[in-house]
Amino acid sequence: MLERRGLLALGFRPFFLVAGIIAVVSMLLWLGVLFGLLTPPRYLAGTNWHAHEMLFGYTAAVIAGFLLTAARNWSGLPTASGPVLALLVGLWLAARIAPWLHGPAWLIGSLDIAFFPALALSLWRPLWQGPNPTNRLFLAVFGAFTLASLLVNLDGMGVASGLAPRGQRLMLDSIVVVILLVGGRVMPFFTRAAIPGAQPVTRAWLDALTFGAALAMLALHLVFAGHALATRAGGVAAASAGVLLLARFAGWHDRRAWGRPMLAVLYLGFLWLAAGLILDGFAAFALVPQSVAVHAITAGAIGVMTLGMMTRVTLGHTGREVRAGTLTVVAFVLVNAAALLRSPAVWGAPELYREWLILAGVCWIAAFALFLTVYGPMLVAPRVDGKPG
Repeated sequence: MLERRGLLALGFRPFFLVAGIIAVVSMLLWLGVLFGLLTPPRYLAGTNWHAHEMLFGYTAAVIAGFLLTAARNWSGLPTASGPVLALLVGLWLAARIAPWLHGPAWLIGSLDIAFFPALALSLWRPLWQGPNPTNRLFLAVFGAFTLASLLVNLDGMGVASGLAPRGQRLMLDSIVVVILLVGGRVMPFFTRAAIPGAQPVTRAWLDALTFGAALAMLALHLVFAGHALATRAGGVAAASAGVLLLARFAGWHDRRAWGRPMLAVLYLGFLWLAAGLILDGFAAFALVPQSVAVHAITAGAIGVMTLGMMTRVTLGHTGREVRAGTLTVVAFVLVNAAALLRSPAVWGAPELYREWLILAGVCWIAAFALFLTVYGPMLVAPRVDGKPG
């Protein structure tokens, strides 16, 4: 029964649930470590652990849940459910827990590295054999995710020092590519579906330029990390991608969307991404702190976009109306507040860094606690319309 109608019926259910849990727990742990209340794990200690859990933990779970659900719709072919889905979630969860149990470094690293190949293997058939060849690009993305995990964990296992930041940046840049890829597909559709008479415009040449700039940014960060000239070239590519994304967004934009929270939150996510990429360009020339740019992309674009997508997918795929209730709107406000406090506020008043950090963490935790409160019961219960899924 779980395989067809419960928690293990579709990938979004368990992965969105654990994503919400890790969003809360990992931030609580990080604040505890920062303020000396907890001893951090020895494996990838300090900021490396925090970055790893936000990217390879939280964000990876959201992407897994989304693709395991969307690929079935795109292709008409089955994706992992039941025991296979449980194994995927278990592998992801083991990689989160193992560092805190002080397991051997080789085991921690192996668990983490194995997740993306296992996920890609489970999605190989629907992504490769489906009717839309563009979906095959996600398999290349899984390759980039795996390489990023390998770089980080080779550092964590002590095989090669200094690789963790490069792996984390590759993961971040790859996630940006995923957002651009998925956003170009769903945003015009969501706009047309939500707003009567809306006519979002998609320009193939603009999409190509945006992806080209993002991929150039990724390649420069990966291949030439640490080289001053390449860093600046990567900054130019990042800023160019941000400006091109604003032009792309202008084609989708309908001002009526701001009165529809389920659509407005995704609009805000894209604006955060454009701002973060432009700030990343500035950071390459030492005009803003690098952390300000990174957190505009992570807390801003990724945090806002993923929360918006998780709420939308959960409502739609549990047979409910895709409409934001009061608590959902509050969660959207809180996650945006967390990003504002962690990025622009830190930039504008760095002397209050500690205060901004605490407030941002509290807003982030509250936003995802609300997600778990409202959407957790939906994720574990059968669809309200009695259909499988």
